[in-house]
Amino acid sequence: MIKGSTRLVAIIGAPVAQVKSPENFNAAFERLRSDSAMIAMDIAPEGVEDFLSLARRWKNLDGFVVTIPHKQAVAAGVDSITPRAALLGAANVVRRNADGTLAGDMLDGLGFVRAARNNGFEPSGRQALLIGCGGAGSAIAHALCEAGVRELAIVDADTMRAERLAGLLRGEFPAVEIVTQIGDPARFDLVVNATPLGMKDGDPLPLADAALTLLKPTTHVADVVTSPEVTPFLTAARARGLSIQTGPEMAKAQLSLLGAHMGVLAAET
Repeated sequence: MIKGSTRLVAIIGAPVAQVKSPENFNAAFERLRSDSAMIAMDIAPEGVEDFLSLARRWKNLDGFVVTIPHKQAVAAGVDSITPRAALLGAANVVRRNADGTLAGDMLDGLGFVRAARNNGFEPSGRQALLIGCGGAGSAIAHALCEAGVRELAIVDADTMRAERLAGLLRGEFPAVEIVTQIGDPARFDLVVNATPLGMKDGDPLPLADAALTLLKPTTHVADVVTSPEVTPFLTAARARGLSIQTGPEMAKAQLSLLGAHMGVLAAET
């Protein structure tokens, strides 16, 4: 029950009907008997600046999570961001400090890697394909490099965006081979869909069916889309006997990281 004393956190995006964070956070708050609650706010892109202004003055707000399409706008509009978020130009969580200033970070990638390890997949020394390098995709690329992948192939419908991200990561992680073409799919140990493809009926698969058939039996296939939980892409991978990782698994793995940044949950909740 939300009371006058309740501390609030929010999640902002457009749309937000598909997000799982309110269920996950509010279940954690209930389990911990914390007088806190998360609300979802569907905010149009042109309203982000006004929201940030409101957040600075919203005294019972501890912070907010950011989903598509606002991660870049929020990173540009908050008062401070971590070096990781600054490099990627995106933020998916913001803490409201006691003085009203807003501090952002980008934790999608760390949540993804935690979920992968929860599924028994260790990225170190592996070869990975990332499809899509928007806010979540760029963070996953960064985290996979931090986790020690041997090779990372980054592809995006916007080839210039993929090249820009590859250039940034090559400068930060010279030991990782970073390419912007798929080449032979049979070499990949991990394939990640970090695009919105799969959210809507009729979306094409992010990786062509012919390429899916070439993946080796041990390849781990992951998706960041949270609704539907098992996307057509994951359904196709599962039909080929491949291990899969869902968007909600990434969201749950990231929960305590987001909560710790906002100061509302312990880092290992």
